[in-house]
Parts: sequence; structure tokens; C-alpha cells
Amino acid sequence: MLKLTINGETREVDADPSTPLLWVLRDHLDLTGTKYGCGIASCGACTVHVNGRAVRSCVLPASAAQGQQITTIEGLSSDASHPVQQAWVELDTPQCGYCQPGMIMASAALLEENPSPTDDDINSKITNICRCGTLPRVREGIHRAAEIAAKGEQA
Repeated sequence: MLKLTINGETREVDADPSTPLLWVLRDHLDLTGTKYGCGIASCGACTVHVNGRAVRSCVLPASAAQGQQITTIEGLSSDASHPVQQAWVELDTPQCGYCQPGMIMASAALLEENPSPTDDDINSKITNICRCGTLPRVREGIHRAAEIAAKGEQA
């Protein structure tokens, strides 16, 4: 049995310890907001936070996540009030939306680390792939989220 702390709740999961965290989240815990994209940690669709850091869950063995604080898109905020979520809605950032949970999680981790990122900071830290080409809107969304966070705005 794996013991994982996910979105503030400790859960016991009967899964092979080598199973990637992504599949434990999706198949064992029904937390399907975290998406599968490539399976090799390149695209970022599977991004979650582990102890506040953006991590690609498709290559992280679930056993390595034991004793860590895991946050999925479902746990970022209960009411979409996180500044990144607010900015995404305000600016209509996503197109198809498939990669957006991972993009939001990567962006939230970036802003936690750097509350006022430059375009260069964003370009170097947000390496998630968006096949729709919304990266310019993502960059704009991150800047808007930084403004929302700085002002303490609520939706």
C-alpha cells in the first residue's frame, strides 16, 4: 500500500510502487484533471506540484511521492480563485484546453518561485508544449496572474 498526501488529504492506494504517479492519480484516485500527453516528461500535460515544485508525474514513480505534499489541478483551489485560474478565465487563455491543467500548474509554481517573472523567465521555466499555439496567451496570462496576486484580487 502506498500512502500519499494529495491535495491535503492522506490516501492509501493499492498500486505497484513503480507505477507512475500520473496513473495512480488518474486510475486509482479518479483525479483525471492531470492529463497524459507523452509519457516521457517532455510535454508537461501531466504537471503536478510536489512540495510546491512543478513535476512531470508521468515519469515519477508513485513510491517517490510518498511523504511528499502533492497538489493536482483539482487541489489548486476549490473554487477557481487561484490567480492563474482567474487570469486564464479573464483572458480566455486556452484553445483546446487539453494541456491547460499542466500549463496552469507549471505557471502557478513559477509564480510561487518568482512573483514577477519576465518574458525570459517564463520562456525558460514554462517548457510545457501547447500544440494549439497559445503560448503567447499563456505568457500574457502569467503576467496577468502576477498582477492579480500582487493586488490580492478575487474573481
